[in-house]
Amino acid sequence: MNREYHQGFSSKLQRNMELLIFGHGGRAVLFFPTRMARFYDYENWGIIDALQDPIYKGELQLFCVDSIDAESFYNQNVCPSVRIARHLQYERYILNEVIPLMHEKNDGDYFEVAGCSMGAYHAVNLAMKYPLLFKKVVCMSGRYDLTKQIQDFRDLFDGYFNEDIYFNMPQQFVANITDELILNAIGKIEIILAVGETDPFLLNNQEFSQLLWSKGLPNQLHIWDKYAHRPRYWKQMVQLYL
Repeated sequence: MNREYHQGFSSKLQRNMELLIFGHGGRAVLFFPTRMARFYDYENWGIIDALQDPIYKGELQLFCVDSIDAESFYNQNVCPSVRIARHLQYERYILNEVIPLMHEKNDGDYFEVAGCSMGAYHAVNLAMKYPLLFKKVVCMSGRYDLTKQIQDFRDLFDGYFNEDIYFNMPQQFVANITDELILNAIGKIEIILAVGETDPFLLNNQEFSQLLWSKGLPNQLHIWDKYAHRPRYWKQMVQLYL
């Protein structure tokens, strides 16, 4: 299996960033890590091995990026406006540095975006904001409004709200999209949501799926037995959905 390690200074983030590429061709998947996790965690958890057959065959190429969640959403040392501003810098890093690398390494035209847990939020947020970039989005065990307290998972902005936060909460901004061109672009994306039946984010997934349908946006919602918010379940999910 082709495995490439990349690291370099990001002008958008003003810090070094790392990522791993697995595979040599096929559908290119931008794969976001879980909450405050690292670019190598999916490999360490056996999730990459679970996909080794399509990777070896040149059907799938994974781009496992790093997270800066500890500097943005989970940085309690700065005010919420700074947290969301740092996230937007991360988004520019993805758009202006990672996506061009994906095009450099993959000459196909089928790009996906995916993630587990917090990575699912990153995946769907990017896909809803930039639908022309992707053909498919796969979200496993995610939540799609970080301003809501869900059981022990707190509001990541401590009650603070501004326009930047609004336009980065998919469950909020998608509800108000009326532009037919944007809706048509999103409607061309294959949208897959997967979550466990006892996952605290189950209701959030059901609400987001229903919201998409209400906007005429087809999607698949797969509800798994039990909690299913663990690598052993994600290994099965990626085989079915990526």
